[in-house]
Amino acid sequence: MSDDPLPPPSPSPAPGRTTARTAAVIPAAGRGVRLGPGAPKALRALGGTPMLIHAVRAMAASRAVSLVVVVAPPDGAPEVRSLLDAHALPDRTDFLVVPGGESRQESVKLGLDALPPGYDIVLVHDAARPLVPVDTVDTVIEAVRDGAPAVVPALPLADTVKQVEPAAPGEPEPVTSTPDRSLLRAVQTPQGFDRATLVRAHETVKDDVTDDASMVEQLGLTVVTVPGHEEAFKVTRPLDLVLAEAVLARRRLNDGF
Repeated sequence: MSDDPLPPPSPSPAPGRTTARTAAVIPAAGRGVRLGPGAPKALRALGGTPMLIHAVRAMAASRAVSLVVVVAPPDGAPEVRSLLDAHALPDRTDFLVVPGGESRQESVKLGLDALPPGYDIVLVHDAARPLVPVDTVDTVIEAVRDGAPAVVPALPLADTVKQVEPAAPGEPEPVTSTPDRSLLRAVQTPQGFDRATLVRAHETVKDDVTDDASMVEQLGLTVVTVPGHEEAFKVTRPLDLVLAEAVLARRRLNDGF
């Protein structure tokens, strides 16, 4: 397998500024059935390198991130450790692999439980978003440092959205409303949190949720958005993988690799 060059490192904090230490948790225990049969989604190759490695490098590219916790499939932690050992990763960043759970929510909680003391900011990042730029990672971290308990990168919607009345599979679904698109955002990762807030959310909210920010919302706290990036899309379907390969090829061409 080929090793891809690291993205340019993010700038160091301004002199004299006190910064909280940041850790990133990457849940990578899912199977990714919509990509079809084969290896778990996080281990699918992108440009000859597993998507998980791209995602880990994307977090480690930020100088603010000093620890990356990868939450592996319950029985796949040794394989993921070997995978990390086999690829070039920044020396300044520590890496930890822990077994995950049956759900994404449980896996994130296990990743949080594995964090040592001294990390005040936690990022939660999808392994299936391998191409998020370092500037987006840094923007999320800065917003948490500035006092937001929870931060999500987000993009305005390009398509009109319809709310429908669910019907049987294959049957027409009646439209019930058309939400105002200007008030809607498509949310990406990494999502950033004050560590104590995220821990409390996972200890308090037991509903099945699609992202960690919604758990913080249920605590009654404010979640804020920062600008996302079009290259931070989620690789879910085969066509997404084709697009990711094209983005990676363009990056290599522009960087001279």
